[in-house]
Amino acid sequence: MLGKPVRCVKTRCAHRWTGRYREPGGRSARQRERSFPTKKEAESFGVKAENDKRQGVYIDPQLGQVSLRKWAEEWLAQYSVNESTRRNYQGFISNHLIPELGSRTLAGLTVADVKKLQSAMVARGLTAATVNDRMNILRSMMTAAVKERRIPESPCDEVPPLKTAGAAVDPDEIPTLAEVYAIAAAMSEQYRLTVWLQAGAGLRISEALGFTADCQRDGFLRLRRQISAKANQGDCVTRFVSLKHRTADEYRDVPTPAFLDQEIGAHLKRWGTVEIDGLEALFAPRERGKGKMPTASTYGYHWRKALKAAGVTTPDGKPKYTPHSLRHFFASTALANGVPIHEVSRWLGHRNIKTTVDTYGHLVPEAWDRCRDVMQEALRPSIPRQTSAMAA
Repeated sequence: MLGKPVRCVKTRCAHRWTGRYREPGGRSARQRERSFPTKKEAESFGVKAENDKRQGVYIDPQLGQVSLRKWAEEWLAQYSVNESTRRNYQGFISNHLIPELGSRTLAGLTVADVKKLQSAMVARGLTAATVNDRMNILRSMMTAAVKERRIPESPCDEVPPLKTAGAAVDPDEIPTLAEVYAIAAAMSEQYRLTVWLQAGAGLRISEALGFTADCQRDGFLRLRRQISAKANQGDCVTRFVSLKHRTADEYRDVPTPAFLDQEIGAHLKRWGTVEIDGLEALFAPRERGKGKMPTASTYGYHWRKALKAAGVTTPDGKPKYTPHSLRHFFASTALANGVPIHEVSRWLGHRNIKTTVDTYGHLVPEAWDRCRDVMQEALRPSIPRQTSAMAA
């Protein structure tokens, strides 16, 4: 503090007292001042500024005056993520953050503002899980602002995430083996291999449609890309992009059963490939030079048509499953037959094993029997466990 607070000499100023102080750095540091309506407030601010400097927690008020719009741009520019994730972040910033809070400053952002944004996204029809994902982007922005000492604390800390429904997959959402065969038999020949890539290797449909000849290795698949219709700033042209949760130079290996290797070979022999962006694509349109990959709507048409032809529909005639249901089939079949869940998680490409456990952990039936045997042996080793038949 440079001396005591002084009366403000500015004309037409609503504040009567001015407090002057220096930023950290000694006598050569930059001098600043703030105005206050009372002498007591000016003195309190001066004491706090000096204490903060001594404790190393000083926050420069000017740094927090940047608008949330500008800070979002700066934060995104320095945030190292793959292109798909960057588009996701940019979509949140452009469609939700800026319209609701873009004019707010970092220092002026309140808990009430954050709650307002959260409520606005819910009102627009976003699911609780999606809203939580978007709010995590804002949390990261505010955490970065705290680390740069632009603001003392994040207003997001006092806004809890929305409650979401359990992530566990409903067994009714998993097709039976007979239904998988029926769907494959009814699927258009050009897209039949996608059914086996999903059911036999757990690929996402975006990964299956983005499958290229170089993915097939001896006994496994090496996945490096998927397709997306947002790969060029929303021009709706489907192109190759990085895998979900991975950067452009990362990949995921998945073991392949012999039948799947045979299905891939049969597809290549029957349909060949189409060169797209220097890659030999299996599911691109047959006309060379088009430079396109299948769109979600194109594949959706073939999917719905196949399920209707196979009779795999609800009582009101709608498709009983989505393409993602085949991925559930892969995971549940592997787990039910003793494949370790951490391996299944890696092959599915989940961000962490918790996602896999939350989604599929209840589909490991032998875990129940193992638990019964372990606890019986631990607590009553001399008393044989009574079977259900004996109990009857």
